[in-house]
Amino acid sequence: MTAATSGALSGWRRRLLLGLVACLLPFGAASAGPAIQARLAPESLLLDGAAAGARLVVVGERGHVLLSADGGVSWKQARVPVRALLTAVHMHDARLGWAVGHDAVILRTEDGGATWSVVHHAPEEERPLLDVWFRDERDGFAVGAYGYFLSTTDGGRTWKPRTIDKDDFHLNAIVPAGAGRLFIAGEAGAIYRSDDGGDTWRKLSSPYTGSWFSALALDADRLLLFGLRGTMFRSEDGGESWTRVPTRTKATLTGALRVEPGLMLVTGLEGTLLVSRDGGRSVSVDAALKPLTSRQGISTALALTDGGLLLLGEFGARRLPRAE
Repeated sequence: MTAATSGALSGWRRRLLLGLVACLLPFGAASAGPAIQARLAPESLLLDGAAAGARLVVVGERGHVLLSADGGVSWKQARVPVRALLTAVHMHDARLGWAVGHDAVILRTEDGGATWSVVHHAPEEERPLLDVWFRDERDGFAVGAYGYFLSTTDGGRTWKPRTIDKDDFHLNAIVPAGAGRLFIAGEAGAIYRSDDGGDTWRKLSSPYTGSWFSALALDADRLLLFGLRGTMFRSEDGGESWTRVPTRTKATLTGALRVEPGLMLVTGLEGTLLVSRDGGRSVSVDAALKPLTSRQGISTALALTDGGLLLLGEFGARRLPRAE
């Protein structure tokens, strides 16, 4: 791999999230070897998180996996065999889970995130993985850059490549919607839907030609899409038709958290936090949710058992009071 190619690929996910121009996380030697135990890991770039029973598991740069048993008040760093940027994590239950990231790495844990083993690693393919989802303890999917799509039927111990479209758009997020329906949000307006649990996929007509970075399914038919320049759309019919949701921001939107049936929080770059109280039909800034004064990018949000919220992003992990 040339230095130019390495920089373009390794900086891609971070530029996507944070709008940075420089390459900050090179491939190769920098991602080799186990993750280093770092005192400031909770303040480093963190991209995704999941609940493992009463424990929180979050992932981010340099192979960092952090665990919290007290709702994000304190963190313990897990033992991880790679230093690649980890972009997503999915926990099936309190013990079994998977994480994905750069160098096409897929990690598996059987002890709630305390330790991880490498089950897939293909740096020579030069395609980072960006999301992972399992429908049960055996069947799962991982998606990533340049149309990268992998599937497993043995709990993630082995993975097989698949092609779901002739175009090689980045596949940024895979989202379950219930009743066997799944959606994938991708680059250049690409949206895909499966009605049979991921066996077959159909490309949907998109209302926007810019990239989608995340989606939130409220049920099998109601879907929200989030993308570049504050773009947000809503569908009531499984993606067959779309309605734009005004956001009054030009910041890239990175995702949403459904706090309760009528309440959701939308996150984005530049410290963007928007609240919807009508199922995503409209969004607004909530003065009760104090924005990040540094305008640092927010990757995602998690709901805490005490009613609070956990933000993950360029700043690391940060707790907020509940959005009312």
